Amino acid sequence: MNSVQPSHGSLIAEHDSAIVIIDMQERLVPVMSEKEEIINNVEKLARFSRIMGIPVVLTKQEKLGPTLPRIREILADVEPITKVEFNCFGSQAFAEQVRRLQKGVLIVAGIEAHICVAQTALQGIPEYLVHVVSDAVSSRAPHNRQVAIKRMIQNGVTVTSTEMVIYEILGRAGTDAFKEVLKLVK
Repeated sequence: MNSVQPSHGSLIAEHDSAIVIIDMQERLVPVMSEKEEIINNVEKLARFSRIMGIPVVLTKQEKLGPTLPRIREILADVEPITKVEFNCFGSQAFAEQVRRLQKGVLIVAGIEAHICVAQTALQGIPEYLVHVVSDAVSSRAPHNRQVAIKRMIQNGVTVTSTEMVIYEILGRAGTDAFKEVLKLVK
C-alpha cells in the first residue's frame, strides 16, 4: 500500500504529482489513431514536467522498440522501465519506482488507452488519485479508446486534458514558469 495520502482537492497539486508516460514506442505509435495529436500532447507533458520539476515514470513494452526519439530527447535523464505486463503495476520495477516517488496523484498518458493505460489507471485507483489525459492517450481503434475512457470514468479515474493539467498545476500567470509554458501551448 502507498503510505502517501493523496491530496483530495479538486485541482492537481504540483508537489503531489507524477507523470506516467506509457509505451510511446517506435513500433507501436505509428498504428495509433490520431497519432500526431497524441505525440504532440505527450511531448508537451514531458516538456512541462521539465519546467515544473515534476517526476516522470516512463515505460516501454518489451519487443516494441525504443521510446520515440522526440520523447526520449526531452526525458534523456529518465530510464524507461521495460515491462511485459499490460498493467504497469504488474511490473515490480514500475510499482517500486512509483512508490518511491511518494506522490498521491498520477497523471497518465500514453498507449494503448484500452490496454496498458486503462489497466494501469484502474489498478492505481485504490492508492492514488489517477488523472488520465484524454488527448494524450490513444488506441489503434477510436472505439476502443472511447470504451476505455468510459470504463475508467465509471471506476473513479479523473479524465482531463493536456491544457487542463498544465494550467491547474501552474495555478497563476505572470511567473517565469508561466512564460516558459506559454511557448508549449501556443
